[in-house]
Amino acid sequence: MTDFLQLFLSGLATGAIYALAALGFTLLWQASGTINFAQGEFVMLPAFMMLAIMSFGAPLLVSFVFAALLSVIVLGWVFKRGIVDPLFKFGMMPIVVATIGLSIAMRNGLRAGYSAEAHPFPSLFADKIYNIAGVTVTMSDVGTFVLAMALVMATQAFLAKTVTGRAMQAVAQNTESASVLGINVPRMIFYTFAINAVLACAAALLVTPTYLAKFDMGESLGTKAFFAAIIGGFNNSRGALLGGLIVGVCENLAAAYISPAYKDAVALIIFMVVILFKPQGLLGKKEERKV
Repeated sequence: MTDFLQLFLSGLATGAIYALAALGFTLLWQASGTINFAQGEFVMLPAFMMLAIMSFGAPLLVSFVFAALLSVIVLGWVFKRGIVDPLFKFGMMPIVVATIGLSIAMRNGLRAGYSAEAHPFPSLFADKIYNIAGVTVTMSDVGTFVLAMALVMATQAFLAKTVTGRAMQAVAQNTESASVLGINVPRMIFYTFAINAVLACAAALLVTPTYLAKFDMGESLGTKAFFAAIIGGFNNSRGALLGGLIVGVCENLAAAYISPAYKDAVALIIFMVVILFKPQGLLGKKEERKV
């Protein structure tokens, strides 16, 4: 039972990171009908931004702030204006193909231009271990889970409680009606891309100490986050949280009790089971989308 609890708690920390990345998928889909298959690379790039800034002697948190600002510009504004906006009028498939190509270009570009080696990354949390009723818990797992959950909850509160957040949701539901009501639709959509960039940067801060900073670190992370978003419900931000936690916990348990070789297949298996019985996801709702 002790081993199970340790695996469960560690899985929650990993799942919370998946939830951060999955939340980006759901936000972009709800607001602009965009599926970004470069989401994993959107986590990878800020990690290297932070490494580059820290190489000049900047502290970790300072490097995170600067990386977040750069991410909003590069992964938010440039991505929206350079790829999504020109292709949106042609439908979903060109955007899907473009983001797949973008993910490949980002991985190979970083490998060729920076390094193909894995680089250590400092942790935000102290290297401490706590023993509670026989269960060993690390400060890293607790801190990662708490911070990731706080970011997800803060994003949801922003969307539900603020005027700007409600305007973003109105755009997600019906862009034409939102425009008639006087909402600046392009601005609200940009805010969504900016929030996604900041969440990706936060995910990089939390996951890179474990994954290490390497050019292909986003490939697996992006795939699992995508599955997590669908498992929870692609049109429900709370579903991203649920899906991420489910994937994180289940892959930890599978690696321990079945085989480590099956760890990366867990998200796919859960995804297939969920869409077989509930195609809209666990918390998703059937709806007609108008754009």
